[in-house]
Amino acid sequence: MDEAFINSRPTSSVSMQNWSLILLLGAIWGGSFFFARIAVQEIPPLPLVMIRVALAAIALQVWLLFTGPSFRLALPRAGSFFVLATINAVIPFSLMFIGQTEIGAGLASILNATTPFWTAIIAQLFRVEERLSMTKIAGILLGILGTAVMIGPGLAESLGGPLWAKLALIGTAISYGFGATYARRLSDIPAPVVAAGQFTASAIIMVPIVLIFYGTDSFFNASATAWGSVLALSLVTTAFAYLIYFKLLQTVGPTNTSLVTLIVPASAILLGALFLGEHLESFEIAGMALIGFGLLVGDGRVRIRPTVH
Repeated sequence: MDEAFINSRPTSSVSMQNWSLILLLGAIWGGSFFFARIAVQEIPPLPLVMIRVALAAIALQVWLLFTGPSFRLALPRAGSFFVLATINAVIPFSLMFIGQTEIGAGLASILNATTPFWTAIIAQLFRVEERLSMTKIAGILLGILGTAVMIGPGLAESLGGPLWAKLALIGTAISYGFGATYARRLSDIPAPVVAAGQFTASAIIMVPIVLIFYGTDSFFNASATAWGSVLALSLVTTAFAYLIYFKLLQTVGPTNTSLVTLIVPASAILLGALFLGEHLESFEIAGMALIGFGLLVGDGRVRIRPTVH
């Protein structure tokens, strides 16, 4: 690994501006499980992945066309973008949608919330971040526990489903960990170009696979409701969200960026309360508080010192 790449490691602390972006990204991704759950009822997982990445690629290319910088910056690194597309989009999106055909959003969100844990381990193995502290580990574990608490009584019901579906969601989290770590290789390229490059390569991979094995009937027969979910999934929770995601990766690093997956379940519940009139239960509030506490501990803003007798 070259010296310039090692020296580009971000520090472990996160500024308030970047925390604002993490919270915004969590709010946006809070709707992704909801939209995916609706769309996957009518569109098979792999065609859904193809549509998602293709629409995101088109939207991001249009974004670059009108705002810059030029997509030509990505062309000399085409091979790296195809690797990134595979491990940070094609594989995790596919595993997530496949898993969600059999398990509920509650359990899916908990398994997805393990992403910071896997990302921290992978980032340490490839030495792209500073040494992982015990406070960071404690904060991540508190966040995962808070996610489980927030699901509350519904957790027992959502624990059902086949083992392979649960492993698919764990595989999603692990793949995101590898993707976030690998993306640091492209930190010298502007974030919008990285986002466009990832999804353009993803579309090039997925389109021939889906057309060969599924044809077009699998998604042209979908309802307007399913297509509305697909558009929200593609344009908002993918194209726009990944502009923020890659900006964060380049400033705060893989592990800190992956903390957004702890916020996603909380934001989904809050969105339901704000826009759908859903009632917030006490265990949901307790889980959110535990997640917030875990984030503060992991960032070093709250220190836990063992008592010495």
